[in-house]
Amino acid sequence: MASTPKNKLGIRGWVCGGRYVVERYAYIIHRISGIGILVYFILHIFVTGSRLGGPEKWHSTMSFFETPLFKFGEYLVFAAFAFHALNGLRLFFNELGFLIGKPARPVFPYKTSIHHQRPWLIVLMILAALFIVVGGLDFYILGE
Repeated sequence: MASTPKNKLGIRGWVCGGRYVVERYAYIIHRISGIGILVYFILHIFVTGSRLGGPEKWHSTMSFFETPLFKFGEYLVFAAFAFHALNGLRLFFNELGFLIGKPARPVFPYKTSIHHQRPWLIVLMILAALFIVVGGLDFYILGE
C-alpha cells in the first residue's frame, strides 16, 4: 500500500502555494470578487423587492441596512467592483492578444508573454488601489 504524503501546509497551502505568481493571486481575487459582486446583486434584488410591501416595509428594511457593518460591506463591494473591473479589462485585452507581444524565435534568454502582461497587471492594480483609496475617502470622510 502506497503512503500518501502529509499535507504540512494545511489551509495555508491553498493560498500560499510554492510557485504561485502574482497572476495566480490576481486570478484568485478575481474569482472571489466576482462571487462577492454576485451575492451583492442578489441581496440588492431582495431589498429592492421589499418596496412591493409598501412604505413601512421599505423603511424597516432600509433601517436594518443602515448600520456601520453594512456601510463597510458596501465599501467592500465597491473595492471588489474596482478590482474586478480593472482586472477584467486586463483579461479582455489579453484575450484579444494585445498584451501577448509579437512572436519571436526562442533564443536564450527566453522571453515569455509574462514580460508583456505583468507590467499591465501592476499598472492596473495600482490604479485599482487608487480607486479603492479614493472610494474609501468618499465613503467615510467626504460623503458624510
